[in-house]
Amino acid sequence: MSDPIAAARIALACLDLTSLNDRDDDAAIDRLCAQAIGPPGRGWPAAVCVWPRFVARARAALPATIGVAAVANFPAGALDTDAALRDAGAIVDAGGDEVDLVLPWRALQAGDAAGAATLVRAVRAATRGRVLKLIIESGELGGDALIDAACAIGLDAGVDFLKTSTGKTPHGASPVAAQRMLRAIVAHARRDAVGFKASGGVRTVADAGLYIALTRATLGDAALTPRRLRFGASGLLADIAAVLAGGAAAARADGY
Repeated sequence: MSDPIAAARIALACLDLTSLNDRDDDAAIDRLCAQAIGPPGRGWPAAVCVWPRFVARARAALPATIGVAAVANFPAGALDTDAALRDAGAIVDAGGDEVDLVLPWRALQAGDAAGAATLVRAVRAATRGRVLKLIIESGELGGDALIDAACAIGLDAGVDFLKTSTGKTPHGASPVAAQRMLRAIVAHARRDAVGFKASGGVRTVADAGLYIALTRATLGDAALTPRRLRFGASGLLADIAAVLAGGAAAARADGY
């Protein structure tokens, strides 16, 4: 996307501000929520994304207009439906708005698409009324056919977003995989009800701009909202703030 100010505003509105560190504690979540609220007039991200055990704390700290997301079956994506349901249940019970579920992608690689699909369908049934994002770990799947299969599992199960990556593996989001995922969405019967989330290596507004452009080209301008587009990141907010501050300074210098 050529206009960095416009890209920064879209990226902020569509941001899932994330902290999923092993050493996260109450103080870290308080800082995350304070970052999300930010200075007056800056605008708010779509959501914060945390471990399930911090959902209640984040929900209490944030206004209702900022969602609280948490991860399930994360980060390994085991083929363990009971464990994934425990995670999802904990998120729902604590007042979470959104669940980011890791697909059992290694099971899919090994040929057990049915087992992976069973887990996703079970979590979808347990999270009705909440936004469900399926992390397919696109950078690790190893080929277009497996990305297509992972997308089909999510789309057929009724997920609300297809998400690239956990951010915990060597290969995160890529424009090539994103385009494949976006094409899977637009080709499906639920094309108007499903969004795309880029996560894993999205650190700058320029990075986000690539995915904004791909989403616009595939799903249209109407998809450039938090209902259809998300970015999962921890450091992106700092670059968004810098770009917006630079734009404001330029406008003042020009007399506006």
